[in-house]
Amino acid sequence: MRAVLQRVTSAAVQVDGEVVGSIGTGLVILLGITHDDTAECARTLAAKIHHLRILRGEKSLASAEAEALVISQFTLYADTRKGRRPRWNAAAPGPVAEPLYEQFCEQLRNLGVHVATGVFGADMAVSLTNDGPVTLLLDS
Repeated sequence: MRAVLQRVTSAAVQVDGEVVGSIGTGLVILLGITHDDTAECARTLAAKIHHLRILRGEKSLASAEAEALVISQFTLYADTRKGRRPRWNAAAPGPVAEPLYEQFCEQLRNLGVHVATGVFGADMAVSLTNDGPVTLLLDS
């Protein structure tokens, strides 16, 4: 699993012009899933993000009243080493990735985080106000 974390003061995701998820202060989590990811990867990465102290005042999602907006993003596994067109072979197909995406979101919720989401596999418009800016890349 690969996650891009962005600390934000606000964020929203739209599908077909309709807001389907939004948060105030917290993290936008772009989540990519590859072929060998498991439910254990989802649990481990959710716990890591939950305790990562990257919010203002060296707080984490665990110690602040912050939210998370989780958006599936298979493009995090793009292979751009050859040619001019990215290859997507490393990204898990939808039937494999979607249940793991849902498990990741559920793990964060079980840890007490308010989680908003996009729509898996949809064409989404994401808007956010990056705070800092703080942006991190995590691999499970």
